Amino acid sequence: MWDYTEKVKDHFLNPRNVGEIEDADGAGEVGSLACGDALRLTFKLDENKRIKEVKFKTFGCASAIASSSALTEIVKGMTLEEAGKVTNQDIANYLGGLPVEKMHCSVMGREALETAIANYRGQKVAKEDFEIVCKCFGVTDKEIERAVRENDLKTVEQVTYYTKAGGGCGECHPKIEAIIEKVRKEMGREAPPIKPEKKKLTNIQKIKLIEETLGREIIPALKADGGDLDLIDVEGNKVFVALRGKCSFCPSSEFTLKQYVETKLREFVSDDIEVEEVKP
Repeated sequence: MWDYTEKVKDHFLNPRNVGEIEDADGAGEVGSLACGDALRLTFKLDENKRIKEVKFKTFGCASAIASSSALTEIVKGMTLEEAGKVTNQDIANYLGGLPVEKMHCSVMGREALETAIANYRGQKVAKEDFEIVCKCFGVTDKEIERAVRENDLKTVEQVTYYTKAGGGCGECHPKIEAIIEKVRKEMGREAPPIKPEKKKLTNIQKIKLIEETLGREIIPALKADGGDLDLIDVEGNKVFVALRGKCSFCPSSEFTLKQYVETKLREFVSDDIEVEEVKP
């Protein structure tokens, strides 16, 4: 489904440091099975307070596994101060890059490491201390602000790629836009770009363009990952589809529909497209 580098493929097919350290000095767990990705990271320090051993367990896609594996290799031998400075971009760079739609996997790795370090230091930061902006995926305002600031994000779509925020019902999009604008002003950066208005399509033109986009941009990528998709119907701006193959039972299917299928259709067809799954 995605254009992975050889290094991503290697760390996915041959992940390093898989497992859990029973007498770990620090342990961190982020994500949830309900959201499709979860990661638990544990580490052990040596006598010089450097990371001697680090292991991970993850539930997620190829990018999640590869990002977790890469992270464990990066931080081995580091002090906690050094490890705490590792960014999600460092993880992506180590792998030779990640598809932009999968950058949230590198963010999850960085968050798991920070949580494990905080656990070692006896610190705990609860999400209740902040505002939950995206209720679908439990993403806070501070997490979105940090992603925007560290990765120079400009759009809601980019925020979703990095944090999953906004990838569900879409009700939080106005709040995300406000956060982007606020953070970029603080950074002294330009305001987010205004999207040009697309030409109005007739119903026949819209259906034809939807079919072409599915066939050219979406279905081949799904098939490459063992999945598939059928177009069931089009009613106004609503596109009804049925997921097939691995996509039909994948825990990230809602994310795939909203942040891949719907995003692609909005990019190539119309900004008001809404994708809904038809289940058997």
